[in-house]
Amino acid sequence: MNLKKNIFILVFALAIFASSCSTSPEVAGREYMPDMAHSIAYEANVYTDYYLNTWEDASVKQGSGKTLLELSSPRKPIKGTIPRGYAGASKKTDLGIVGAQNGSVPYYYADTEPERTRAMNEILSNPFPISQAALVNGKEMYDIFCATCHGDKADGNGYLVRDNGGVYPAQPANLINEEFTAASNGRYYHALIYGKNVMGGYGDKVSYEERWNIIHYIRSLQAKETKTVYSEKANTLNDYAVPAATIQAPIAIQESHDDDSAHGEEGHDGDHSHDEGHGHEEGGGHDDGHH
Repeated sequence: MNLKKNIFILVFALAIFASSCSTSPEVAGREYMPDMAHSIAYEANVYTDYYLNTWEDASVKQGSGKTLLELSSPRKPIKGTIPRGYAGASKKTDLGIVGAQNGSVPYYYADTEPERTRAMNEILSNPFPISQAALVNGKEMYDIFCATCHGDKADGNGYLVRDNGGVYPAQPANLINEEFTAASNGRYYHALIYGKNVMGGYGDKVSYEERWNIIHYIRSLQAKETKTVYSEKANTLNDYAVPAATIQAPIAIQESHDDDSAHGEEGHDGDHSHDEGHGHEEGGGHDDGHH
């Protein structure tokens, strides 16, 4: 009995082995119980059908009941989603739940002079618009971490360099002079992360958004010195930041449908351009990166 059973198992195993092999390079053979080894592939975040995917019928008839385009098209974040780099007390927005940023946004520049130069050349625009809230927060952070050395006016005459309280042999940088006013945002951001000369780094002390708010506030002091404007309404100081008041809300795309009713069917006025009510977002998207 055992012999027959063993022979049966051996024959069955040999049959599987033989069916899995093929001498033809055009035939891949067969797999025994592939389970979930081969899942239906999706091309994420597309607005058109992924033409290389041949599982459309299987997806509709045997799977979720939806087309691959429906499954892979961009959708709004799930309720409660927190963007990368955000944490803490949350507030509700149109994009879901957004909290105060915790500074975990990655920074892809090393603490070396070549990398500092690269950051100065590549990091130009402030990812956050100029707003009153940003300037208020920037001043608060500046007064705590920067003013003791760079001074309330950012002219390098802070408390720690004055005669009655100075401890540094060299005066900190004058941030409102011509050199620093013309400097890119990368020069400030790199220094905030790693420090420069006697100045230590503040990458672990101020969050991602707070660093950029500090830069906003420094720019506002530069604008005051140069008699230009750097506010939520206008920016005549430089091209590195956008005033919040000038940013327009997204406009839903109107779609014009060409059908029989375009000839003036009863109950229609002949104008069939209408807002679908859901709009199509284009170019969504940081990082994290914000820079």
